[in-house]
Order: sequence, then structure tokens, then C-alpha cells
Amino acid sequence: MKLIDPILQFQSEIQEIRRDIHAHPELCYEEHRTAEVVANQLTQWGIPVVRGLGKTGVLGIIRNGDSPRAIGLRADMDALPMQELNTFAHTSRHAGKMHACGHDGHTAMLLGAAKYLAQHRDFDGTVYLIFQPAEEGGGGARAMMQDGLFEQYPMEAVFGMHNWPGIASGHFAVTPGPMMASSNEFYVTVRGKGAHAAQPHKGIDPIMTAIQIAQSWQTIVSRNASPLESAVLSVTQIHSGSATNVIPDEATLIGTVRAFSTEMIDLIERRMQTIAQHTAAAFDAEVEFSFKRNYPPLINHAAETAFATEVMRAVVGADKVDAHTEPTMGAEDFAFMLQAKPGCYVFLGNGEGSHRDAGHGLGPCNLHNPSYDFNDELLPVGATYWVRLAESYLKKSA
Repeated sequence: MKLIDPILQFQSEIQEIRRDIHAHPELCYEEHRTAEVVANQLTQWGIPVVRGLGKTGVLGIIRNGDSPRAIGLRADMDALPMQELNTFAHTSRHAGKMHACGHDGHTAMLLGAAKYLAQHRDFDGTVYLIFQPAEEGGGGARAMMQDGLFEQYPMEAVFGMHNWPGIASGHFAVTPGPMMASSNEFYVTVRGKGAHAAQPHKGIDPIMTAIQIAQSWQTIVSRNASPLESAVLSVTQIHSGSATNVIPDEATLIGTVRAFSTEMIDLIERRMQTIAQHTAAAFDAEVEFSFKRNYPPLINHAAETAFATEVMRAVVGADKVDAHTEPTMGAEDFAFMLQAKPGCYVFLGNGEGSHRDAGHGLGPCNLHNPSYDFNDELLPVGATYWVRLAESYLKKSA
């Protein structure tokens, strides 16, 4: 690896910041303390700060030279509403809140890059440091954009990064095109007519109707979608009834749909609604259908992905970069930014969990697991990647 020496020298400082953020997790749009920590650090390093984009977002601005060119580097800051099982020194101080997705590490890596870039400024143009709130379901990327992020602070391209357990520590993975799926959820209520369970002929059974709908939905992926495209339709909740001898009035189906293209989501939503309506009608029941689109598919731009891949190879070596990794059905709101600007999103391997301090939980070191912890060995790797990406993109003229 070709890590930047000054970043290695102040790694312990960045690690301390990371662990402080981990110990004080804040949920989406509540990242007031985290935003204050970020803004204070940037200010100490002489970096101008803009507050309030996307409510609790922070934007750092580092300029050098006279080029009008600009690049955006993005890190998310929010935590998850879950109880941490780790008991090491930097475990969460707030019950029911935890940095179980590594956003504390993402924030720290970008801060490490910010400190170096502010001190050395070996580029010509502007580097925008985007510290985003509310990735975990809150759509913070879209909120920052709606508050004028790209209009007020024009940038040619934007880049993001996420730690990824299961990939060897310090290795990178990326792919052009679809990298992560869209996230969507559905809520369907089937309304029948309640009756005594011993007299089903006097009612309209919403449970049997809901079961038929759920089973028929599975043919959408297997028979309506192209077998060359990936999609997931999962019914994750069925709620109905309260007694063994009562046929209830209603049954509710709840779940998620994932796919790598908007066209596929259009197809699935349309077929789900049609099947639900006609199946309910066949049972003399009624149905209320709601389909909520959360995050679009995250699609990496080819040119920016090729550029980022070369930077990754220069930092960690070609043997540690998977340039055609398998996409994941997980979702990420950086997808909104990639709809508006060219750019690339990459994974940085977090390892298998051997890095965790004594006192970690007994569960695996997976994202959204209560035994997870970010791998601090990645701090200089991610910070170096950010620096080299910005310097290469905004390369000074000879």
C-alpha cells in the first residue's frame, strides 16, 4: 500500500474522533453533536464550513489555485435505532442507538482527508467535503440536494464510499453500472367480512385472500421479469386476527421490493397492484394497495468508475481492487446524488471482525449487527484514497 505518511502520523487523532462519534450515536436528522464535532474540526484546520444543508448536514470547502473545476467527496454521519451489544470503552452511551453501519468511520476517513488536503493543497480547484445526515431511511442526500447543494456549490462529479464486512481489510471493490438496488416497500390491506370460524360461509376470509395474493406475487419475478435481470419481492409481515374462532375483517401484507432498474420497479409495482386487485375481487374482498419508493438504484457512471478504479489501484495495488464486484441488493441514498451528477461509489473491505477490541459482542461483525464495529485500520486507507482521488481529479497544470 502507498499510504500518505502525514495521514499515518495523525491516524491516532482521527481514530479518537471516530471512537468519540461511535460512543455518541445520533439518528437521522438528529446529528447535532456529530455535525458540531465535524464543523469544529474543519474550522480548526482552516476550512470554511457551511451548515444547515439537509437540516444537520455539513459542507467543508477547500479551494486552491484559480481553476473553476470542483469535486465532491461524501460521507454519511447518522446511526441506527438499535441496541449495541459491545462493551468496550467506546461503546454507545445512548440506549437504543448504535453506529452499526460504520458511518462513524466514514465521517472520520473524510475528516482525515480534509486535514491533509487543507495542509498541503496539491490540487487546482475546489474540493467539497459533504458530510451528509440521514442515510438510514431519511433520504439525507436528497434533502441536501433540495436545499441547493449542487446549485449553490457546483461540482463536476461526486464520489462516495462504504466499508464492507466480508471483503478483506483494506481491499476495494467496485463495478460500473448498477452497484446497489433500489429500496421500496409495500403495504396492502385486504378487507373481507368477519364471521365465526365455524361458519366461514357467512363471511369473506381476508386471510385466505391475502395468502393467495402473496403466493401469486411470486410469479412476478419468475414469470413477468426477464430472467437476465435480478429482483427481489419479499413479503416480510402478515398481520390478521386475534382469536382462534374468529375470521377477522382484515389482513395486512407488508414487505420490500428490490431491483437494479427503475423499469423493473415499474413492472413489479404494476403487476403487484393488478394481482392484488383481481385476486381480492375473485374472493369478493376489497384491497387497499400502497407502494412506497424509498431510494432509487445506485448506478455508477462508467468514466468516473474507471477513474476511481485507477486511483484505488495506485493506493493499495491492483491485486487488492475488485473492479467488477457483484452488486448487492442493499440500498444507499447516495443514489440520488448519482442521478444528479456523474460519480462513483466504492466498497472498502472491513474484514471479518478480528480487529474488534476486547469486549465486543459475540455476534458477527456484519453491518446492522449489534456486535459490529468499524475497523480503524481503514482510516488511513480511506483518507489516502480520498486525497489521491481529489488530487488526481483536480490535477495541477504542469
